[in-house]
Amino acid sequence: MALPVYKFDLGAYETKMMKKHIWDGTFVNARLHFNGKPFAVRIRYRGGHTRNYPKKSYEVRIGDITYHFNAEYDDPSMMRNAMSFHFFQTIGVPSPLTRHCELYINGVNEGVYLLIEAVNRKFFRRRKIKVRSLMYADNDSANFSLVSPDTRKRKRTLFEGYRLVIGSDADRTKLKRFVHNVNKLQKSRPAYLKRRLDSDNYLRWLAGAVLTGNYDGFDQNYALYEHAPTGKYRIIPWDYEGTWGRNCYGERCSAHLVRITGYNQLTEALLEQKHVRSRYRELLEQLVSTAFTTSRIMPVVENMHQRISSYMYRDSNRKWPYRTFASEPDIFRSYIQERREIVLKELEKL
Repeated sequence: MALPVYKFDLGAYETKMMKKHIWDGTFVNARLHFNGKPFAVRIRYRGGHTRNYPKKSYEVRIGDITYHFNAEYDDPSMMRNAMSFHFFQTIGVPSPLTRHCELYINGVNEGVYLLIEAVNRKFFRRRKIKVRSLMYADNDSANFSLVSPDTRKRKRTLFEGYRLVIGSDADRTKLKRFVHNVNKLQKSRPAYLKRRLDSDNYLRWLAGAVLTGNYDGFDQNYALYEHAPTGKYRIIPWDYEGTWGRNCYGERCSAHLVRITGYNQLTEALLEQKHVRSRYRELLEQLVSTAFTTSRIMPVVENMHQRISSYMYRDSNRKWPYRTFASEPDIFRSYIQERREIVLKELEKL
């Protein structure tokens, strides 16, 4: 099946303005041609250090709809975000939808991209989830701690590391109170967490991050939202390029990299409770024997790999040679096999 093609036309002035404002997120007007139809859109560069890369990523808005076109430049497989979000969906954690595509800008083929669904109001409406507030965890200060990882001193504000996307100042205050109570409450903390955190969602998210091996996924690269009917916080994964046996720069890394209890203050507070540790242990055991197996995952990997293979061969804008891409299913397979053994051994100590 052919990949969908998205063609963007930008004027000379808009192209110049995009390059001039590469770091400040300025949108410019453009026209998108898709399925033979033209659409007026706004486009800008997106990402962190990846804005320095020769193959850049883009955020596109069509009215109130937002799309992320990720170059996935560091990932030789071009599949790690897509496979991670697919895995989260299979274990019951709402996650962005993805699709591979070809991208053209002013008639130039920019190569293969991963189109990723934005986490915003439309994301929740599509899933019929009622949301009161939404925060993006933009950097590693979103570690649910009172202390900044950079200064090693108390944070100037407990909202540090977050960006409010849906909500008001009252929702900022509410999250700051949550972080404070996670750290300061003692005897009443279990009851507080039961009231304010959807622990089933959180433990499934934690298991997903642990199994896929996203070292950066515990104190950033997630979205936190307050579920309106229950008043409890829930969590959504984001940016899982550094997973399945490679780090965020695409280098091979050990399947031992991530411990099964993750790395943030909220997880520590939650797993202090014996019954929660027991639930988490049972969940990991279940997932390792069902969802996180080569028999369940590898057919998806191989099908995705085959679908984009010829396009990757023609994509001259990649960081990695095609021969590396060609061997990526083996990396996935060996990672899953090694990670399962590691998790089962660590579970004996949990």
